[in-house]
Amino acid sequence: MNSTQQRAELHKTIWKIANDLRGSVDGWDFKQYVLWILFYRFISENLTNYLNDLEKKAGEALFDFAKISDTEALQAKEETVKEKWFYILPSQLFENVVKKASNDQNLNMTLENIFKSIEGSAIGTASENDIKGLFDDLDVNSNKLGSTVESRNEKLVKLLNAVASLNLGNFQENTIDAFGDAYEFLMTMYAANAGKSGGEFYTPQEVSELLAKIATVGKTSVNKVYDPACGSGSLLLKFAKILGKNNVRQGFFGQEINITTFNLARINMFLHDINYEKFNLVHWDTLKNPWHWDEEPFEAIVSNPPYSINWEGDANPLLINDPRFSPAGVLAPKSKADLAFTMHMLSWLATNGTAAIVEFPWVLYRWGAEQKIRKYLVDNNFVDCVIQLPANLFFGTSIATCIIVLKKNKIDDKILFIDASAESVHSGNKEKLADENIAKILDSFTTRENTEYFAKLATYEEVKNAEYSLSVSTFVEQLDTREVVNIAELNARIEEIVAKEEVLRKEIDEIVREIENND
Repeated sequence: MNSTQQRAELHKTIWKIANDLRGSVDGWDFKQYVLWILFYRFISENLTNYLNDLEKKAGEALFDFAKISDTEALQAKEETVKEKWFYILPSQLFENVVKKASNDQNLNMTLENIFKSIEGSAIGTASENDIKGLFDDLDVNSNKLGSTVESRNEKLVKLLNAVASLNLGNFQENTIDAFGDAYEFLMTMYAANAGKSGGEFYTPQEVSELLAKIATVGKTSVNKVYDPACGSGSLLLKFAKILGKNNVRQGFFGQEINITTFNLARINMFLHDINYEKFNLVHWDTLKNPWHWDEEPFEAIVSNPPYSINWEGDANPLLINDPRFSPAGVLAPKSKADLAFTMHMLSWLATNGTAAIVEFPWVLYRWGAEQKIRKYLVDNNFVDCVIQLPANLFFGTSIATCIIVLKKNKIDDKILFIDASAESVHSGNKEKLADENIAKILDSFTTRENTEYFAKLATYEEVKNAEYSLSVSTFVEQLDTREVVNIAELNARIEEIVAKEEVLRKEIDEIVREIENND
């Protein structure tokens, strides 16, 4: 089975699970259960494969960790946790729990104890903070699963069996990133049907790919990648697919204010086989309490921060002296934190780095404090490119967003404006960036040349004269699709029609007179 067939079969099965099991559980809530059980299966198989491989290399060809006793398994716990960041006893493995699930009248408590045990296995180790609270959002005693223990367990049995039925194979041998791909499909499916609640922290894969490719033009590796509003982590993980995870040398860094979303991001890392020492995700308010301030600057920053949210702004007198915001001499408005995130990312950006940021379009041309921040960015030659995206790309909104690209080592003082508003294909009830759309945008971004009705390389003076507007429509001429009308030809045609009408009237009058005379 090739990768396309394997992915299609996987998506078909996931869709069937969703249809079979959603029942009394709201689709978006039920997403939690599917994702966390998928994660439970992944770490069980990941650990089993790891330990089996070690024993086979040591000459134990028939060893199977899933079949040994818990007592025997405990002997390897300490060393295994150092390498794999967690431990699961054989009796607690997904495959063994599934076998007994239908006969376990206390299945909900069995699962709750297993999840506590997995988290507890990392206490006192380097991975403790990365796994702590990871299963908090998986409430196996929730009334959402049923009003009685029996009904909850019945739903849990179906859920375990359904996830077990997914043909994920050996994650080390798949032609696709099966667990990671299952995660992405689930997130896309539920975000598409959940409106803002799903879309606010999930960036469509095609947009993520475009951002990551923009940030890595001309590079085969980066020191590390960063997203200050990382949501479910999918944007960060695009770098693992584009560059290869080993070419993100120091790993994946992010911050997220929503605890459930933060847990999703951590799970996403593990499902894409990114080990705990290769990512540093923090649950905290980025604008108020930035966590990675003491890190080496980042060579790649990508983000789709929340649009026009409230923040403290000038209500907090300390922020105007914050080295992230003070260079502009003004703070982003309290009701519009967009450019506060932009200034934060610029501060965290390496001298040789690139930041690609999705922006709410109005921040590119509004007056007041936002204009002053844009003036700072333009006057100091930090703005490399602005890309107008098509409308209706994102879940939960139909707004046509933009991408602003920041650099600190530009070779000229010009800004490239790209109008990609027509670069999409219709998919379901949304628009989507196709491969050819992404390729066209990247080609223009790389060649940095004027293209009629598509791209304009504007000089600093042109941007300054436009009063620091960074709106693409200010610089890229729109193609006039209206029909060109030749007035002279139109008038001649009208005269011809009028003359013909006159002839017809005379002929009709003559016919009428003849009829009247005959009468």
